[in-house]
Amino acid sequence: MSCWMPGCPALSMCRGLAALPITCLERAKDLKTRLGILLHRPELGHRSGSSSKLQLGSRRRNSSQEVLEWRESFDQLLKSKSGVNAFHTFLKTEFSEENLDFWLACEDFKKTRSKTKLASKANRIFEEFVQNEAPREVNIDHETREITRKNLSGATSACFNEAQAKTRTLMEKDSYPRFLKSASYQDMSRQAASRGTSKRSHT
Repeated sequence: MSCWMPGCPALSMCRGLAALPITCLERAKDLKTRLGILLHRPELGHRSGSSSKLQLGSRRRNSSQEVLEWRESFDQLLKSKSGVNAFHTFLKTEFSEENLDFWLACEDFKKTRSKTKLASKANRIFEEFVQNEAPREVNIDHETREITRKNLSGATSACFNEAQAKTRTLMEKDSYPRFLKSASYQDMSRQAASRGTSKRSHT
C-alpha cells in the first residue's frame, strides 16, 4: 500500500518504521519467524504422533505373534520376556512361582564373572531355594540337593546346573501344559489370533 497524500495513514506508518532503529526491525523479523515455527508445530506433532502409533501397532503385531509362539515349546516361552511374565503370573495362582524364580536366579548366576560374587550368590540361592526347609524351597530330590550342596565348596557358574535342569523339567511337564490350558492364556491367544486375522484382512 502506498500513498503520496499528506496525512495518509500508510505514509505515517512508513515514516514511523523508518525512524525505528535497525535492531528493532531485525527483532520484529525474528519474532515473525519464531511465530511461524510455533504455528507449524502442531502439524509436526501430528506427524510424530502418527509415527508413534505405527511403532505401537508394530509392537502389538510382534507381541501377538509371540503369544501364539509360546504354545510351540517351553523354550519359546522362556525366550520371551512377556512370556516369562505371563507364566510367572500363572504360577502365582498355583503357589509354585518359586520354581521359575529359581530357574531365573540360576540364569542370572551363570552370568556372574567375579569369583567372590559367585560364591556369595551361590550361597544365597542355595539358602533361599535349595536347602531343606528353605523359605522358597523348590521340589527336587534329595540326591540332587546333596550334589548341589557339595558344589558350593568350589562354586562355579555350573554348580546349580543339575538342580536347575530338574526344576525346568518339572515346569515343562507339569506347570507349562496347565498354563496353556488356563483361561488367561486361552484369552490371550484368542486375542492374538483375532489381531492376526484382522491384520490379514486389511492387507
